[in-house]
Amino acid sequence: MKQMNLTILSNECIAEDIYRMVFETGEMLVEKPGQFINIKIDGFFLRRPISISDWTDNTLTIIYKVVGAGTEVMKEMTAGQVLDVLLPLGNGFDIMQSGERPLLVGGGVGVPPMFGVAKELIAAGVKPVVVMGFNEESQIFLAEDFEAIGAEVHIATADGSVGTKGFVTDVVKDLEYTSIFTCGPLPMLRALDSCAPAEIPGWFSFEERMGCGFGACMGCSCKTKYGNKRICKDGPILERGEIIW
Repeated sequence: MKQMNLTILSNECIAEDIYRMVFETGEMLVEKPGQFINIKIDGFFLRRPISISDWTDNTLTIIYKVVGAGTEVMKEMTAGQVLDVLLPLGNGFDIMQSGERPLLVGGGVGVPPMFGVAKELIAAGVKPVVVMGFNEESQIFLAEDFEAIGAEVHIATADGSVGTKGFVTDVVKDLEYTSIFTCGPLPMLRALDSCAPAEIPGWFSFEERMGCGFGACMGCSCKTKYGNKRICKDGPILERGEIIW
């Protein structure tokens, strides 16, 4: 983990209440897809943990939803501003066990880390199947980005405005896949676990309120079959077989 001052290169709205912020890093900072950063915002006691969506040797990209006072401040930030950031945090996804047809499932703001996973898989010669879940058309983002890098994309919307009407599980039930990589709200993760064949390996990234973001405060501990784990440090990704629902 490093504490760094990162300069904002851009901060743009890409869907309803969804923003993409790109930082200049000057070096490669990401170790695995699925890791996150923790941003200090002036005037707020707790940092904001946000998943890493994309990165290069010189940049890092996050995609966030405006849901409270902290992200309201973030959406007004402009190029040239400097933020105090802790990174990279979390254990990240291990793509080495994906098999030939990995399934990537993202719900809402759980979609961004799936983009990093998809890029890594495609670079390794594996074409992933991506399923994205949203409430309605105005909230959809990254679909064209996934298609541009060569992923197979399916969309589910609760109101049926785009793709399959319903939830991601309504799409997944008709697909064949060798593994699951997923991030999203807890009900979605639980539903995916219930509908997937028991023999399919999976890695589930959990969204959790965090205090410190690096395992010191124990505020995001959860029970697993192997004892208590901290979502920020031992996670946010847990193996399917260890999760206690």
